[in-house]
Amino acid sequence: MGFPTANIDRRQYAAAGKKIKYGVYAGIVELPNGKKHKAGIVIGPADKTGLPKLEAYLLGFNGSLYGKKLTLSLVKYLRPFKPYQSEPLLRAQISADIKKIKQLKLSA
Repeated sequence: MGFPTANIDRRQYAAAGKKIKYGVYAGIVELPNGKKHKAGIVIGPADKTGLPKLEAYLLGFNGSLYGKKLTLSLVKYLRPFKPYQSEPLLRAQISADIKKIKQLKLSA
């Protein structure tokens, strides 16, 4: 859809036992090299394995994150998680979310 995300290992999140409200967040993702990026972070309902959806879109990042350990910091709750009836509607909402995140003063 044009918004590549890092799919986060949900087992560690689930093991932490934190009950974080499902939704879309503005946050910071720190890479193993210490570089930080503003990010849109989605926490969604559990799938068939019982683990929640957990992914991050790093603004301005180009490269591969496979196998990398990332540190996520949730800074601001933007909106509730919700399914969309079509890809164009979802894409429009993601674009609006990214615009909001870019305008926020996050320390990245």
